Amino acid sequence: MFTLLPTGFIMVSANATTLSYEAFVAQYFDGGSAEEQSYRYELIDGELIDLESTGLHEQVTGLINRKLNVAIDRSTLNWFIPMKCLIKSLAQNSAFRPDVVVLDQSALVNEPLWRNEPVITLGSSVKLVVEVVSTNWQNDYARKVEDYEALGILEYWIVDYLGLGGKRYIGSPKQPVITINHLINGVYQGQQFRGTERLLSSVFPELNLLADHVFAVGR
Repeated sequence: MFTLLPTGFIMVSANATTLSYEAFVAQYFDGGSAEEQSYRYELIDGELIDLESTGLHEQVTGLINRKLNVAIDRSTLNWFIPMKCLIKSLAQNSAFRPDVVVLDQSALVNEPLWRNEPVITLGSSVKLVVEVVSTNWQNDYARKVEDYEALGILEYWIVDYLGLGGKRYIGSPKQPVITINHLINGVYQGQQFRGTERLLSSVFPELNLLADHVFAVGR
């Protein structure tokens, strides 16, 4: 059963039985009907989560994708942003579809699944991951922080362009904010950016992007 949420995102109700990672990949990633493939899914503890997005969400994601691609082109590094990618969590029966992920092309030789399907299993293959917050913000602020940290992903952005996150994460009064988590000694240290503050990325230190520039395309 599908439920339409206030901002236009859809979530799938939990089934009586959990879905295995293998079944998820076979049915919703590699194959499945046209109807199944028309939505974007990820798997969290065996529960199927539908990530079909709003137009504003796609505008924000598109801007970040474009800015990071320009930064990659300006560098001499062998990185790229895939159009389709699944990150397999260390947790059983969990796999995430980040909105934007920057991969180290030279590291993919060590990925056991990559040659046959765009699935990442090693945090060392990922330079940066971005999640644009929707109504299921708890996953972005809590669960994915733990899982991306456990994988050893260097940098994790949480782009909350609508200020949806809980007050414990974004403060009060709630307002749009971008949280950049830097992996330091195996633990994420978060830094928040609002208004005219320039985003500070350790992966892209020359990036010239203000928080307001991101929020503006999501209004």
